[in-house]
Amino acid sequence: MVLLGDVFPNFTANTTEGKIDFHDWLGESWGILFSHPSDFTPVCTTELSKVITLLPEFKKRNVKTIGLSCDSVTSHMDWCKDIKSYAGCHEDEKFPYPIIEDKDRNLAKKLGMLDKDELDTAGMPLTARAVFIIDSNKKFRLSLLYPATTGRNFDEILRVIDSLQLTDKAKVATPANWKMGDDCMVLPTVPEDQIDKMFPQGVTVVPLPSGKKYLRKTPCPKIEY
Repeated sequence: MVLLGDVFPNFTANTTEGKIDFHDWLGESWGILFSHPSDFTPVCTTELSKVITLLPEFKKRNVKTIGLSCDSVTSHMDWCKDIKSYAGCHEDEKFPYPIIEDKDRNLAKKLGMLDKDELDTAGMPLTARAVFIIDSNKKFRLSLLYPATTGRNFDEILRVIDSLQLTDKAKVATPANWKMGDDCMVLPTVPEDQIDKMFPQGVTVVPLPSGKKYLRKTPCPKIEY
C-alpha cells in the first residue's frame, strides 16, 4: 500500500498515446491518475469530458492528467470520440490526454483501485473511481475513492491542487471549504515572535472560549504557477 509522502510507484503501460514510463511521462509536472469503471458508460463519459474542459486550469498549475480502466486501447480510442463530442470538441481534434489500458488489472490491483461490487460480463471486478495526485517530486500527495454510481467533482480536485501547491510554498493550512483567494490559517508550528516577519500582510487571532490563540487567520499568500 502506498502511503502519503511515499514516492509513487513507477510503471510502464500501454495507453492511447503509446507505451509510457509513468515517471518519465510526468517529467517535472504534477500528475492526476484517475481510474473509471468502464468505457462507453454515462457517468464516465461526463467525467472524462469534464477533464477536457478543465485542462487549461490543470496546465496553468503544471498538472498532467491520465485516465485508466480495464478496457483495451482500441476500446479507449473508439470511446474518445464520444467523450470529445460530449465535451463540445471538434471530431478532428486530438484527444488531449492519455488513457491507460489495464486489461489484466495489474495496476488496478497494485494501486487498490478495484471495486468488488462492480463486475464486468465475465464476473471480473472493475476499477472504482480512484484519484491519485502526485507532485513534481513524484511523491504521492492525495487519494480519493468514489463508487461507480457517484461521479467525481473535478472542481474539488482542482481546489485540492491549489491547496497542496500553496501550502508547499507558505506556512499556512487551508480551512474547510477554502478556495483560492480566501483567508488561510497560520500553522500552529509558527512561533508568535515570527508572525510579523513571516506574514507582513497581517494575522487575525480569532477569540475562543479556551483562551488559546491557535486559530490565526491571514490573507491568502500569492503564488506563481
